[in-house]
Amino acid sequence: MSLMRFNYRSSVLGKYVDISIVLPTDRYDFYDLEKEKYGLHGEAPGHQGKRNVYHPGMKFQTVYLIHGGGDDDSLTYRYTNAERYAQENNVMLVTPDIANSFGVDADYGIKYQTFLAKELPVVIQSLFPSSPKREDNFIMGYAMGGNVALGTAIMHPELFCACVDMSGGIGMTLDNEVMKEELSGSHFRNFMPIYNSSFGEADGYEGSAHDLYAIAKRKKESKEPLSRFYVCCGSEEFIRYRVEKDVDKLRELGYEVDYILAEGYTHDFKMWDDYIRIMLDETLPLKRFGKEEDKV
Repeated sequence: MSLMRFNYRSSVLGKYVDISIVLPTDRYDFYDLEKEKYGLHGEAPGHQGKRNVYHPGMKFQTVYLIHGGGDDDSLTYRYTNAERYAQENNVMLVTPDIANSFGVDADYGIKYQTFLAKELPVVIQSLFPSSPKREDNFIMGYAMGGNVALGTAIMHPELFCACVDMSGGIGMTLDNEVMKEELSGSHFRNFMPIYNSSFGEADGYEGSAHDLYAIAKRKKESKEPLSRFYVCCGSEEFIRYRVEKDVDKLRELGYEVDYILAEGYTHDFKMWDDYIRIMLDETLPLKRFGKEEDKV
C-alpha cells in the first residue's frame, strides 16, 4: 500500500496545502509472475495470490474522502483503517486538508469549494494515476466532511457519479430553515464565529451562493446527470435530525438517495471507520479484484 502526503501551492487558496493520497499498490508487480521468475522477498499479509502488473498510463477509480471539523487530512488515516479498505477494493483515496472551512467559497474570501471542485481534480488527475471518467470518481465525507461531500456533489454532479454523506451535521444543508436558525442563533456566534463569517447573515442566506436547496433544484430541472446519494447516520447521533432533513429535501426534489440508519452508533470514529469499509466493500460501484472486466 502507498500512503503519501502531497504538498503543493494551491492557486485558488493562495497557500500551500497538504493532501493525503492512498494508492492500492500491494497487489501490483513490475513483471508478470506467470511469465518471469524473479527472487521474491515475501508478500504483504493478506495479498497472496494473483496479482496485477503495472503498466504506463494505468488509472484508478478515485474516492475523495473529506475529513471532519477540527481534523486534518492525516487524522482520517490515523483514526480509521481507510488505507486498508482502499487496498482491498483497488481504489485510490484523496483527502485534502480543508481546515474548518465547511468546503464553501466563504464570505470572508477563501474559496474552498472552488478548490475542491475546480482545482483539486485537475491537479490529482494530472500528477497521479486517477481516472478522469465521471463513473470512476466518488466523494465521501464524515461529520463536517459529510456536508462538504453532499454540497460538492450537488453543485458539481458532472464530477462524481456517487456521494456518501456520513453523519453530516454541520455546514452545507438543503434545509434553509435549519441554516437560518443556526446563523441567527447565539451558539455559533459565541463558539464558532467562523460559521457566520463563512455563510453570512441569516436574512441574506436564501438565494445566495450557499443556498444549496436552490442549487439542487436548478440542477434537477436542468436534466443533467445527477450524483447518486448514500446518507448514513448513527441512531444515537445528536445531529440525526439535521441529517434526516437533508434526506427529506433530496427526496422532495426527486434525487436518488439511500438512507442508512446505523443502529447503536453515535458521532465518532467507530461509526465512520465501519461505514467507510461498508461503502467501499459493498455499496459504491467500484472495480474490485477478481473479475476480468474489473481490471484497471
